[in-house]
Amino acid sequence: MRRSYYSDTISDFLARDTLSIIGSLTRHSVHAVETTQADAWQEQIAILKHSLEPFAGSGVIHFEFNIPRLGKRIDTVAIIGSVLFVIEFKVGSDQFDAHAIDQVYDYALDLKNFHKTSHDIHVVPILVATEATQSPSRRDVNPAEDKLFPPICSTGDQLGVLIKIFVERVSASVIDAMAWNSGSYCPTPTIVEAAMALYAGHGVEEISRNDAEAVNLSVTSKTLGKIIAEARDRSEKAICFVTGVPGAGKTLVGLNIATQNIDNANDLYSVFLSGNGPLVSILREALARDKVQREAERKIKTKLGQARSEVKAFIQNVHHFRDECLVDSNRPPIEHVALFDEAQRAWNIEQTAKFMQQKKNRPNFSQSEPEFLISCMDRHRDWAVIVCLVGGGQEINTGEAGISEWVESIKRSYPHWKLHISPKLTDREYGAGQLIESLSTHSGVHFREELHLAVSMRSFRAEKVSLFVKHLLDMEENNAASTLASFNERYPIVMTRHLQKAKDWLKSKARGTERYGIVVSSEAQRLKPHAIDVKSPMDPVHWFLDDKTDVRSSYYLEDVATEFQVQGLELDWACVTWDADFRHSKQGWEHWSFTGDRWNHIRKPERKLYQKNAYRVLLTRARQGMVIVVPEGDPSDPTRNSVYYDSTYDYLRRIGINLI
Repeated sequence: MRRSYYSDTISDFLARDTLSIIGSLTRHSVHAVETTQADAWQEQIAILKHSLEPFAGSGVIHFEFNIPRLGKRIDTVAIIGSVLFVIEFKVGSDQFDAHAIDQVYDYALDLKNFHKTSHDIHVVPILVATEATQSPSRRDVNPAEDKLFPPICSTGDQLGVLIKIFVERVSASVIDAMAWNSGSYCPTPTIVEAAMALYAGHGVEEISRNDAEAVNLSVTSKTLGKIIAEARDRSEKAICFVTGVPGAGKTLVGLNIATQNIDNANDLYSVFLSGNGPLVSILREALARDKVQREAERKIKTKLGQARSEVKAFIQNVHHFRDECLVDSNRPPIEHVALFDEAQRAWNIEQTAKFMQQKKNRPNFSQSEPEFLISCMDRHRDWAVIVCLVGGGQEINTGEAGISEWVESIKRSYPHWKLHISPKLTDREYGAGQLIESLSTHSGVHFREELHLAVSMRSFRAEKVSLFVKHLLDMEENNAASTLASFNERYPIVMTRHLQKAKDWLKSKARGTERYGIVVSSEAQRLKPHAIDVKSPMDPVHWFLDDKTDVRSSYYLEDVATEFQVQGLELDWACVTWDADFRHSKQGWEHWSFTGDRWNHIRKPERKLYQKNAYRVLLTRARQGMVIVVPEGDPSDPTRNSVYYDSTYDYLRRIGINLI
């Protein structure tokens, strides 16, 4: 795959005619080139020709270098001596605004984190405002531990001087430009980034890891694609169960299938369904905003409302899909392929019947949500495929049936459906082991290793975070300690008893637009003295998508998100604030709920499981590191007695979590 529109040695770049360079850029552009873009290239080339004259004997240059994870292109990448320069031009601008600084920082971070041959070299991001007369940047800034410098602001005239300063300053081996260019790109995008890239036309191979350590997401996607095609060709009906550890990319697999078959004229037309309301809202809004922005860059005016309507067609709330099927009990859905994200959270028969009676005036409803949804797809006379994307140990709400209800429904009512099952579905956390084993002799059951994603893609700095959290919650103290020690340098987990210290830590760690925020349990009702009110309304769309200037965004560290708002989503850096609802004791975890003016024991096993899973969700949201806050309590407040917090604090310290 061609990574840039134009690449050359610096000496050949300096010798080439400007118009021929623009011609090469135009030929390789994936979009029609407007006059304004050609003019911008011309000015960039002029500045670079002047700035790079002293380096004619060494180095290479790339124009419009592709960053698939972000769906963007870097204006210029230059390798000179021991330094990789990431250069972003703002042609015609006399300002160095914060958004532009974050933009060039994000580009450099992407290469540093995900481009293998950029991991161990010095990277200098530079923002050039061509009409600026002076820059505010200091030239004596120091790189971070990963050898990435903070962004440098430059005028067009200063660029050559700045490049010379950093080339002379960095003392390291000369970068092999050919080896650098052939380095593998193994990104791990957030689900929002992935959705935008897929919707914009990138393939899953471009935006996901494909190294030997991970089961390639494209393998799972291709396996599902083959199952779908066979079902169509043979006029069969099939259900697939895809499993994976938290953050392994199950949702990404579903979105990849959906975006490949987004045209409703295609007989493989697919719909991506989720019962996770915040996730659906966030993905829809992110895709709509991104489409408007991409179209604007191509000088095409698209209204946000129009973009939102288009997105709604293939990302739907599963409950809305269900309600559409209720309108006509005989008509099949337009889609032949339905992808159910977090399928384990579909409602059991009691919850479904209660909803149908109270909200739809349908008494005596006799099907669980999984059985009804299968019945809707079964209305197709020829073929249909359901893909269930399954998370283990993630049921967090009353009435969630777990994955066993899907299998029971097939076994009970739809024996003609074929089953394609991840072998891991028999594991304890999925709660369907015995049921799956009872199907092992069924001729229509196929176990496929390709349907399990074993490596977390969320925490790209440490794949064992989810295992550590499992040990922590299972009170396996020694295992938790040894697992933490194996990755804590790459993925810091720290703790404090003071929320302000945690906020300062988050801000010190995040670079560019790396997102950070505070997450808490929905039962954490005695954090109000710390200005955390879980009952206070917050909009997850603004919290997850808006930038640092918006008080509603996660960056402001004012609004907090609970497990219901963050499940299926990620932050780069997270603050988990631990309340007295989930308390460590020598006998095991204690489960409490605050009602009225006091804490009350939670006694139902189901609710205890949901609460434990809530903390599992909270502790596995961060991609790069997290800080845990366990408050000190207040002896003058009986609802915040220090005894409620101290044992949890001591337990986390014994595991080896460091204090800040």
